Amino acid sequence: MKNSGYLFAGIIFGLALTKGEAISWYRIQEMFRFESFHMFGIFMTAIPVGAISLLLIKKFNLKTMDGELIEMPKKNFHPGIIIGSLIFGFGWALTGACPGPLYVQVGAGSLVTIATLISAIAGTWVFGKIRHVLPGEKAE
Repeated sequence: MKNSGYLFAGIIFGLALTKGEAISWYRIQEMFRFESFHMFGIFMTAIPVGAISLLLIKKFNLKTMDGELIEMPKKNFHPGIIIGSLIFGFGWALTGACPGPLYVQVGAGSLVTIATLISAIAGTWVFGKIRHVLPGEKAE
């Protein structure tokens, strides 16, 4: 019951993604072909909301539900970001899914998305295994 707030937030987020058609393969393909403004409009709303939210978290030193201070570590640029971004973008264009909506697509009944979800999990696992040899990564 302690994490029920997260479950509720996830359900609301999933409903918003579904109703906003952000999980639609067709909408994502329209975006990548520059045929529709729909997804760009979603992003142009989400980015300022996220930026303002981060500003407020920093300004008011907000804490997690467990009372811990929210820390935002500094992220340094390295060449691997470009390679990773290209892989991410190609995968997104081919499958019509990025990591967030994958779970929503599966929950909405798009069972073919399970293959994409398994691939994303496998890719994350492989990254964790080879991370120490990639450019710009520090061994932890």
